[in-house]
Parts: sequence; C-alpha cells; structure tokens
Amino acid sequence: MTRVPPLPRAAWPFIAFPALLRAHGFAIAPEQTTAFMAGTTLLGPRSLEDVRHAARATLAPPPERLAEFDALFAAFFEGQTIAAPTEGGPESEDEVQVRDEGAGLLEPPDADEINQAGEAATAAESLSSRRFAPLGRDELLRRFAREAPERLPQRRGRRRRVARPGDRIALSRALRLAVRHDGELMQLPRLSRRTHLRPVLLLIDVSGSMKSRTDEHLRLAHTLARSIVRIEIFTFGTRLTRITRAMRLRQPDQALAAASTMVADWDGGTRIGDALQAFLAVPRFAGFARGAYALVLSDGLERGAPDAMIDAVRRLARLAWRLDWLTPLAADPAFRPQTAGLAGILPFIDHLADGSSLHGVVTHILAGASGPRP
Repeated sequence: MTRVPPLPRAAWPFIAFPALLRAHGFAIAPEQTTAFMAGTTLLGPRSLEDVRHAARATLAPPPERLAEFDALFAAFFEGQTIAAPTEGGPESEDEVQVRDEGAGLLEPPDADEINQAGEAATAAESLSSRRFAPLGRDELLRRFAREAPERLPQRRGRRRRVARPGDRIALSRALRLAVRHDGELMQLPRLSRRTHLRPVLLLIDVSGSMKSRTDEHLRLAHTLARSIVRIEIFTFGTRLTRITRAMRLRQPDQALAAASTMVADWDGGTRIGDALQAFLAVPRFAGFARGAYALVLSDGLERGAPDAMIDAVRRLARLAWRLDWLTPLAADPAFRPQTAGLAGILPFIDHLADGSSLHGVVTHILAGASGPRP
C-alpha cells in the first residue's frame, strides 16, 4: 500500500483559511482550495498581497461579502491584527485596534508616555508593558476552580444518555435486556438529554481607572481558563486583545507574563463602546458570544459618547445567553448608575453587580450563574 507523504507545514495555512471561510458561511469547494494553493505558487508569492489576490481570484467571495472576506483574511494572515471600523462622531475617528494571539507571543510597542497614576478614565491612548508580581496560592481561587465546572450555567445537548429520571424510554436497550432475561423486564430503562457547560466569554477592562483590579481579574481569568474548556478571554481599554491562549498556560506566573507581552494598552485610556463595537465587528469574535455566559469586568466609565457603548451592549446581549456587568462602583449598597453609559445599558444586561473584590466576583459567578436567568 502506497503511503501518501504528509503536506509540508507551510501548506497548512492555505488549507486552514478556506476551512475558516466555510465556518463563516462561505461556499468553498475542495477544488477551490487546490486552486488557491496553485494560484499562490504561480504568483510567487513575493508578498502577502499576492496571496490576497490569489485568494480573491480562486475562492471567489460574493461582492456583497467582500469586506467580510478581507476582514477574515487580515485576521488569519496578517499577524492576526486588524483594525475594526467603529461608528461615532469626531471623538471616534481613530479605529480601535483588535489583536488576536496568532501563532506566538507579541512584543508590546514602545510607548512615548506611560500612565503612572491610572486613577481616572480617559479616552487618550497610552501604550505600555506591564509586569506582574509573583502570585501565591490562593484558597479562594482553588475553591473556585473546584466548584466552577459544576456550578457554571449548563445547557441541554441534543444527544441522550441512560438515566433513571429520563423523559423517554430507551427502546433499543429495553429490547436487549428483554432478550437477555427471556422477555422479562423489571423496569424500563429511560433516556435523558446530556448537559454541557455553556461557553463563557470574559471581557476585562484594563484601562487606568481599573488599574487596581487588573491583577485579580487576570488571576480569575487564568483559573477559569484552566477549569473549563469553552472560554474566551479578551482585554479592552483603547484596544481589544484576545488572551485566551496565554491564560491556558499551566503556571499563573507564566500566563500573566505571556499576557503582558500581548496587551499594549495597560492602564491607559477608556474606550469601552469602541472596543465592544470592534469585538462585534469581527465575525469570529462575535461567534464566541453566541449562547455564552458573558461577563464584563469594568467600571463602565465611558468618557466618550455613550451611544456606541449602549449599542454594543444591546447587540452583545442579543447574542449571549446571559450578560452580567460587574463594576467596583457597586460596592456601595446605595449605588445607582449616574453616568449616561451605565444608565443606558441597564435595560440590556441581566445583572449590574458588585465587582470591587475578587471574593465578590467569585461569589457572583458561583451563586448568580447557577441560578435561573432573570
């Protein structure tokens, strides 16, 4: 029997990109994948632009979806970094940069100015790196890791399993038991639907006004990423960065060190609305929110026009199974949203709760998430 040699490693991106397009609803035939590779070889390629031309010519995106095709191409081939368009007035003319993790860790850009205080919300961008103190063992997070897989929200799957409180008779199993026991059955076996954990989407505000909470929020994100499988983690300030892969590293210190090389807007400005709009503008990212338990850890202090923030939260709430917003401002029992942004998103979120401490966040996730949806 002739053994087919494996494809070279350099060819895999040209197979994975058509698969990504199919996952987003593009009609791509296997012959087009072969033509894409042949076209790229024919053009050289001398630059990434040659690959783009080959992709457009052979994969043939429909004209009405050309912008989405280019966005997916940029997210896949161009270092996983794209600029997602935002809507708004003069204050939002700049685009929010969206960064995915790509194949490796990224070096943060040099910053001309570093936000030292980080006490006030601002729309100005301040890029910097960040170092995290060594993390000790925390009994609260250890308990959270043990209980989260059992107490996070679940959904019913399509497949069934044998269970006593089932809602349907397991006919095939009943027939096998009848044959085994000469036609006698003491009890009919029943089936019930399997349950699965809902995906979790964690959006962490790393702007200057949340500087004192960033370390604990990332520790919480690392614990969740190590405890459950279906989770996506993003940071936002003046940019949006996906750090899921970094948070899956086994050691907390290594995970935070990896995240520090990916996120460039530590302790900088606040553009919540533009960052969430950028998240929803990338189809793959927006897909992470579909049917998920979405949790936003932010004070909600949007310095720009609140319209973009309100619209993004409304759209995110439609995609997610449940959307909770935890803000440290809610530590006061008499807290009432006073800013236009927080007041505007109240009709679209399920809970606006206290996020002033790690204990409060953990307690909300374990108690609130396991309860019925409001």
